[in-house]
Amino acid sequence: MVGGGLVWYGPDEPDNYRRAAGYVDRILRGEKPADLPVQAPTRYEMVINLKTSKSLGIEVPPTLQARANELIE
Repeated sequence: MVGGGLVWYGPDEPDNYRRAAGYVDRILRGEKPADLPVQAPTRYEMVINLKTSKSLGIEVPPTLQARANELIE
């Protein structure tokens, strides 16, 4: 978002790494990687760049701002 994007919504990367550590632990304890289930991200985050929205003349509703994990001013 530092590059000037308006909104980013995607998986929480640190959470994905923590969950991957659990997989590594299970593999090191002898489980076969092919036997492990595929897991989708469970946590997502939203970042809104208010500076970009202002420069584009777009007003971001307060309710959407309240749901964002991070606001860039």
